[in-house]
Amino acid sequence: MSAQERLTDALYGLGWGTVKKLPEPVAVRLGRSVADLAWKRRGKGVQRLERNYARVVPDASPERLAELSRAGMRSYLRYWMESFRLPAWSAERVRDGFEPKDLHHLTDGLAAGRGVVLALPHLANWDLAGAWVTTALGTPFTTVAERLKPETLYDRFVAYREGLGMEVLPHSGGAAFGTLARRLRDGGLVCLVADRDLSASGVEVTFFGETARMPAGPALLAQQTGALLLPVTLWYDDSPVMQGRVHPPIEVPASGNRAEKASVMTQALADAFATGIAEHPEDWHMLQRLWVADLEPRPSEGEPA
Repeated sequence: MSAQERLTDALYGLGWGTVKKLPEPVAVRLGRSVADLAWKRRGKGVQRLERNYARVVPDASPERLAELSRAGMRSYLRYWMESFRLPAWSAERVRDGFEPKDLHHLTDGLAAGRGVVLALPHLANWDLAGAWVTTALGTPFTTVAERLKPETLYDRFVAYREGLGMEVLPHSGGAAFGTLARRLRDGGLVCLVADRDLSASGVEVTFFGETARMPAGPALLAQQTGALLLPVTLWYDDSPVMQGRVHPPIEVPASGNRAEKASVMTQALADAFATGIAEHPEDWHMLQRLWVADLEPRPSEGEPA
């Protein structure tokens, strides 16, 4: 393990070991202070966030983009402060921390015995949404996690998410798809963050007027298993309670081969994501390259997914 990897692992360990013990108002202030400091330094992540926001809000002035990136960093650090503290939250605090709209799309699908795939972009706090599902609905689910370096950091994320009631599979290795399909055929729930392709074999979609790649997995799983495919978007308001919406199911097209159907469904997923991101751009934590025009050469950027 390199010195940089050891430092990264130690910092995440410090977050989970220390931040979760802080009183909530103190953690909120700390997160905002760290966000503002990172924003003022204008590192690569902040600059990339601003360039991504420029596509989401194409008529924004430089001043507006700067405001958005500052709000975006505050939202991003809110995600981290909440995530570090989630293992210490009571069941009541988790249940009260999220208010999803149109939840019937999910609960009706589960009640009918169909598997359900929930697909989300990197909006607000997807870990909190997952903890709410396992706590408020009492429904376990399966997800995947990007393999991070160092391996100890990946292990930390797996342990953290398993502690919230999730079954976590590694993104790489090829076995994840088969396991997810089995869970869905058994009427289970699968949750996937799906606005950034990690495999280099994603589906090209039009996203805010330009070509981007998104993973085909959610659409292929729905095709192969008969599961419902439901987009979910999340956002923060001025309260401690995260908001969210479960969008209507994305149907499998009646015609076309497997790849063509996956393309149509993934485009519909991208359109639903774009709706939520356009409404709350500051809560989209995309500090990486996403659009095809930015991916030459393909970067090694990564973040916990």
